[in-house]
Order: sequence, then C-alpha cells, then structure tokens
Amino acid sequence: MATAPSPARRLRWPRVDAVRRHWRRVAITLVPLAFALLHASTLMPIGFLQRLDDILYDARLRAAMPRTLDDRIVIVDIDEKSLGEVGRWPWSRHHMARLVDELFDRQGVAVVGFDVVFAEADDSSGLKRLRQLAESDLRDQPGFAARLRQIEGSLDYDALFAQSLRQKPAVLGYYLSSESQGITSGVLPAPAMPAENLTGRPIRFTSWNGFGSNIESIAAAAPMAGYFNPIVDRDGVVRSIPLLAEYQGRYYEALSMAMFRMLVGLPSIEPVFATDSRRYQALAALRLRLGDKTADIPVAEGVTALVPFRGPGGPEGGSFRYVSAGDLVAKRLPEGSLAGKVILVGTTAPGLKDVRITPVGEAYPGVETHANLISGLLDARMQVRPDYAVGYDVVVLLIAGLLLAVALPLMSATRAMLLSAGVALAGVALNVWLYTGADLVLPLGAFLFMAVTAFGLNMSYGYFVESRNKRELANLFGTYVPPELVDEMVKDPDSYSMEAANKELTVMFSDMRGFTTLSEQMEPTQLQALLNDVFSRLTNVIRANRGTIDKYMGDCVMAFWGAPVDTPDHASLAVKASMEMAKVVEDINAEHVAKGIPQIGVGVGMNTGVMCVGDMGSHIRRAYTVIGDAVNLGSRLEGLSKQYGVVIVASETTRAQATGFVWQELDKVRVKGKAQAVAIYEPLAAGEGGETATEELRNWAAFLRAYRSQSWDTCDMLLVKLKEANPDKDLYSLYERRVESLRKLPFDPSWDGATNFDTK
Repeated sequence: MATAPSPARRLRWPRVDAVRRHWRRVAITLVPLAFALLHASTLMPIGFLQRLDDILYDARLRAAMPRTLDDRIVIVDIDEKSLGEVGRWPWSRHHMARLVDELFDRQGVAVVGFDVVFAEADDSSGLKRLRQLAESDLRDQPGFAARLRQIEGSLDYDALFAQSLRQKPAVLGYYLSSESQGITSGVLPAPAMPAENLTGRPIRFTSWNGFGSNIESIAAAAPMAGYFNPIVDRDGVVRSIPLLAEYQGRYYEALSMAMFRMLVGLPSIEPVFATDSRRYQALAALRLRLGDKTADIPVAEGVTALVPFRGPGGPEGGSFRYVSAGDLVAKRLPEGSLAGKVILVGTTAPGLKDVRITPVGEAYPGVETHANLISGLLDARMQVRPDYAVGYDVVVLLIAGLLLAVALPLMSATRAMLLSAGVALAGVALNVWLYTGADLVLPLGAFLFMAVTAFGLNMSYGYFVESRNKRELANLFGTYVPPELVDEMVKDPDSYSMEAANKELTVMFSDMRGFTTLSEQMEPTQLQALLNDVFSRLTNVIRANRGTIDKYMGDCVMAFWGAPVDTPDHASLAVKASMEMAKVVEDINAEHVAKGIPQIGVGVGMNTGVMCVGDMGSHIRRAYTVIGDAVNLGSRLEGLSKQYGVVIVASETTRAQATGFVWQELDKVRVKGKAQAVAIYEPLAAGEGGETATEELRNWAAFLRAYRSQSWDTCDMLLVKLKEANPDKDLYSLYERRVESLRKLPFDPSWDGATNFDTK
C-alpha cells in the first residue's frame, strides 16, 4: 500500500518546483552577487564599489567620532598671526631656538614633534658674510676677528637651535619621496626596526626612493625623527598613515609613531605576522616591547594605520588645543601652562599649504592627522582593516545573496521589499557593531550593492522594454550614440530630439600616420584586420569618455562631446580621451615591434565652439553629425599636428575649458578659411607638472614672447636651454629653423607672430 507523503515532503517539493519555474529571475538575482563576489575576492576590483566602501567608511567614521577635546596633545600653530609677528616662513633658527627653550624650560612639555623640516642651513644672521670679510677685506682690521669670535656664537642660528634641541625629548620631521630621480637631502634618522626582524618574509611596505630631511647639525642634536607622509587614496582623501615605510631595505617610522615611542620610553618595534605562511605579504600588528611589557598596534596592508579622527579639524574644530607659535616665542603664555603636554609644531597658514582632504574635512590641517594618530595610540583606540576582511565579505555576500536569490522570486513585491530591507539592515547592523565594539573596519559597499541591485533586478524582471517614447528614443539614437549615453537619455526622453540645434561642443579629428606605408607592405585582409583593431581600441577610449562617434573616414576618426546628452565638461573629456588614445597607439606600436610590423602614428586636432548638431543627410541616408566653422577648425588643427611634431593640437577655446591639464602653447596660427589667428596648444599631462616641466614651460613662455617681439638673440639663448631640457622635442627644432630664417628679414612692426597655413 502506498504511503501518504509526509508533511515535510508536501512543503518542500512545491518550493523547489517554484524555484525551477522562476529560474530566470533567480539567475538575474545572482548577477549582482557574482559581480560583488568578484570585487570582494579582489579577482576583479570594481572602482565604484571601492568608492562606495570609502564613502561608507567615511560615514561610519564621522558618526562614531567622539568630538571631544584631547587636552593631552597641543598643536603649536605657525599661523597667520605668528607669521605677521615673527616674519615669513622659514623663520630664522634663533626664533626656533627660543620656541624650543620656551616649550621645554618654561612650559615643561613632555615631548615635541615637528611637522616641518629644516632642510637648509640658516644664513640669515650674516655670520657667513662676516667670516668671509674677516678672511678677506677686513683681514687687517684691528680687533675685527677677535670681536667676531666673541659674538659668532650668538650669530650661529643653526648651532643655537641645535643646542636647544640637544638632550631634549624632541622628534624632528622629514618627508619621503618617490620621484624617479631618487633625490635626497639632509640626514635620515636610524632605522626604527631592523630588517632581520622580518625573517625573510616579503612584507609589503610603502616603499620610497628619496627623502628630504634635516641638515646634519640639527639632526645630530635631535637624532629621533619621523616622516610625515600620509597615504592618499585614489579619491585624493587621506584616511591612513604608514607606521613604517621602506627606504633602501631599511624601515623608518612615522612622526606620530616616533613621538608615541618617545613618550612611552622608546620601546623596540617587532613585527607580528598575520599568518604562518611565509608568502603572506602583510603584518597583523607592530609590537612595542619595553622590558617585559608589550603592546600591539594593529596595522593593515602596507603596514598602515587608519587615522582615528576625533572630530572636525583646525583651531575651531574642538579636537585639540591650538596655541599660536608667536605667543610662545613672545612668552605670552603663563609658565607651566603646557606642562606634561605632547606638542606638535605645525601650521594652518594657508600660504604654507599643509592641508589635506580627509573624511572629516576638505581643508584639514596636516599636522592634526598626526595628533589624531597619537591620540589613538595613547588610548589604544585604533580601527583596523583586518587581514580576514576579504573572507568576511565573501561569506556574508554568499549567505545574503543566495537567500535573496531563492526567496525573492517566490514573494510579492511588498514581502520582497521587506526581506531585502531586512537583509540590508542586518548586514549594516553587524558591520557597525564590529566597528564600534571591536574597532574592525570591514567592507560594506559590495554587500549593499548586491542587496539593493538584487531586489531591483528581481522586481524589474519582465520589464525589459521601457515605455513607448523611451523605445522610440533608443531606436532613434541607438545607431549614433554610445549605449551608455542612450541609457541616460531614456531616463528623460522628452528632453532629446534629432532636430538640428546650435550648441557649444568639442569636436575631435584623429588621423592615422603611416597608413600608406602599412598599405604597401600588407595584404588587404591583413590591413583590414589591423585597421579594425586600431579603430576598435580608439573607439573604446572615446566611448569610455562619453564621446559620440560621428564617422570613420578612411584612416580618420571624427567624434564630438556634449551632445546629445549635455556634458558640461565636454572639453576636459575630449582632452582626456585624446591623451588616452595616444597611449593606446603606443601600446599598438609595441605590439607591432614585436611582430615586425611598421609602427603607426596618430595626429589629433580638437576645437571647442558653437556648432550645429542634429540628424542630417538625404532621404536615403542620414546621420547624427556636427557641422560648422568650429568643426572645420578642428579638422585644420589635426593637420597641423604633423607640422609641429606633436600628437595632439587643441585650440585656445578647448584649452580654456579643459581644466586639470598642463598645457604648452605651440603657436598662433591663421588657417585656411580663417582671417583671425588662433592660439594652439598641446596637453602635456593631467594635473600639476613637476619642477623640471614647470621650468621648461617658463622658458618656453619667455621664448614665445621673444619670438613674437622678434628678439632673435634672446630666442637663441632660450632655445639652448629648451633643447638641453628636452633635446628630442621636434617643436624646438622647428622654431630653431624658423628663427634662423626670420632673423635674415628686417624688423616688421606689423607682424603679430602668427604662422599662416594656406592648405587644408
């Protein structure tokens, strides 16, 4: 006799069948889980998820800050008031000696750290010149040398400052650098931890190849020193400081770490390894040992520590007491009012630019980051990203993701929303509890992304086609505009049409150099494959920077920015795309060299201006394109790139609107069809240039002024400097030939310095 199915079977199998019926919705819900797992496991880091994690960390940090005053630490501020009273920075060292004497002798502070560096000798007293006179012009002057010997002790400001530091609990500051030249200056302190302590393990430290430290006499007087470099994350925010850093195989400590060790009796530093595996490249903690007493400081990858910010920064922030350095130099504070305090000497003066972007402020005093870290070390209140953070993230994602994938397809919209919200809140609560209760900073961004996206995708299943007007818009623009922009357009379809309109846009023409040589040496099918590969890579760059491909013309690509989707930074995106395209061509040429194929070049011309954009053509074939005088100028500028030996030529209007780049003016030109001369430029780099580049650009600007004023001898002198700085730059050779030709002509007062080009 057959037995009736058990209640368990009656309950279980219908659920399994329901999941099978909704397998597509289950699969869709698993998509965000897959991406979140790829990101969490570091197999495929996703930039916006990392940015989301940073935002969530910053929010947790701000919410949990104590926002109370730590009266153990005082910041001696070289502020605007001090600069007005004592003089501009750097101060003469006798002022610094008075400051140090005041802090130690009159105020009785516990330790002093300097968030400044004394990199050069102080000759402001004139002692050096007096010694020269004693050995030369005034050598025979009766009594001069003897009198100089009597007073030179009071005029040797470096010696005075060194004497005030000697045998005092003072920690000097210095900086580490990663310039390609590996420039060094000054004297480094002794390493903080012997390399042999690592027992051969390949631990990842922040590594540097240069430094700027204090002069020898001062470093000898106060041998304890620490670097004040923070870690600047990808978004430009300072969240952590490396407690130890590597330079030439030796390990040095941060300013805050050195001050803390000085304060607690100079314990030794030992590594605490995160795992027994010799291949693991991180430490769990740094152990401070003083006799039989030990204390562990947790660290993350790179031997970094998160800065435990107490609250808003600055004198009004309320986290630390600020004292004007001028008041101390002038002895205006009552004696002993800073007794036993930890002192950090730094600056908030805007002109000295020691400010950082931090989670708690965009103009945060750099010196206060060290004060926060010292405060956290004193309180043993140090948040840390543990070495098992990746495993935690993966486990939480799997549990929550699989639950949502199985349950959401079986629920109504209301229940699905409640379940998703409950899962998200549970994950957030666990994360916050571990943060506040155990000082653990664990990832949260991928979890929230997965929970929210899984709910959204599941509820949106079946609605792949948008409303009618959205479908029409996508069909209309789909063949012209990158899908990424179409996705933005369908959110507000009534704002877009194919009708022609005048708009300010940026247009770019990119022409391949060396195409003729390739066509002569390659079979047509090989040439076609190569051309398709090149165009595909360049197109990907344009699309990644929100550009619209207008057309392909032989070996030329035409694109524009700012339409159909309004893009306020269209000029900047176009310049960024052009520089990335130049890098892509370099990569292609490296492949060509390996394959024995001739190399190619690229010339890019860009212009920003008002042009007509819309659907144009005949009833047989139409295209979404741009036309106008501004477009023609962009085409002309592309042709000039070869003339000036550069890859990219941009107009002055593009240069004016594309902020965040270093530019070099090439010339003023008058192209065919334009009566007015326009200035043309080459973008050199994104962001601020280095000192060498800045000096070269200053010389180049001076050369152009001399060139346009027909001062040929000055031009020759400046060209020598320019070619020494950059001997391979074709631009300087071009102008060298021009100067040689023009100096033969008589002075022309009507010449405006522009170069005429009569060909297209």
